[in-house]
Amino acid sequence: MSDQNVERVIIIGSGPAAHTAAIYNARAELKPLLFEGFMAGGVAAGGQLTTTTDVENYPGFPEGISGPELMSQIRAQSVKHGTRIKTETIERVDLSKRPFMVATATDEYFAEALIIATGATAKRLNLPGEELFWQRGISACAVCDGALPIFRERPLVVIGGGDTACEEASYLSKFGSTVTMLVRRDELRASKAMQQRVFNDPKIEIMWNTEAVEAVGDKTLGGLRVTNNKRGDEQVIDASGLFYAIGHTPNTAFLDGQLETDETGYVITRPDSTVTNVPGVFACGDVKDKVYRQAVTAAGSGCMAALEAEHFIVEHALEPAAAGERV
Repeated sequence: MSDQNVERVIIIGSGPAAHTAAIYNARAELKPLLFEGFMAGGVAAGGQLTTTTDVENYPGFPEGISGPELMSQIRAQSVKHGTRIKTETIERVDLSKRPFMVATATDEYFAEALIIATGATAKRLNLPGEELFWQRGISACAVCDGALPIFRERPLVVIGGGDTACEEASYLSKFGSTVTMLVRRDELRASKAMQQRVFNDPKIEIMWNTEAVEAVGDKTLGGLRVTNNKRGDEQVIDASGLFYAIGHTPNTAFLDGQLETDETGYVITRPDSTVTNVPGVFACGDVKDKVYRQAVTAAGSGCMAALEAEHFIVEHALEPAAAGERV
């Protein structure tokens, strides 16, 4: 370990949470070092917003803005205030003592405070045609994309049978002409209340024991080839929009169990806080949020993490450790 590698704050992530934290820490003259990753989790730097075409619900953009452009502007603001960025992926960490160690494939870095903002990756089915129609009719976030003009008064499809699927189907019924839920079993896994909401909505139809096998269309999604897994027969149903509601995978594998997580891998933080079970380590954004998963809520929690990290450093009167010194 060298003096140059000991930082006040290291931020791991590249989305709204990470860069909001960086903006606040940079303006507090903590000189944050941010690792944005290189195709970490299979997604380009910028996180899930880089896979979203039009963003209409982020404050400050009344005409909307593309996801990549929004992240480009947020990143530029972060750099302007002094954030240093490395386009490398953190592969492992050591949180057993301070300064904390984070390692890329080629080097190790150390920090007195660490902010985890690595997000979560939406689960996809990798259907034939999926890549062609991704963000051309296929999405993994109804709340993000469902109100876009391309989906209004069009037949929409939701894949999933849990609470999230039911919520997304109910949300989409306000915009689509019809909403069809594809459920691979003969019952929903959702809570009774959510099931009843779906059953009571005349615009929502459920196709039981049904799975999608191919996305079809021309320049945009036009339909889905589906199969009944009981009878084995196939058909093509109209679909101008397909929304996956089969869950997300939090990007926490690199932590190797060193932070407390729930049963699905989301980092657990104190209520109304980004504080983790390891003092000096903070988590923000979708890596800890499996409820809202919105750019604006991620940015808000990034602000919280930055302020709590700054408070931690001031409270403990931490200065960069001497070379080789870890406690």
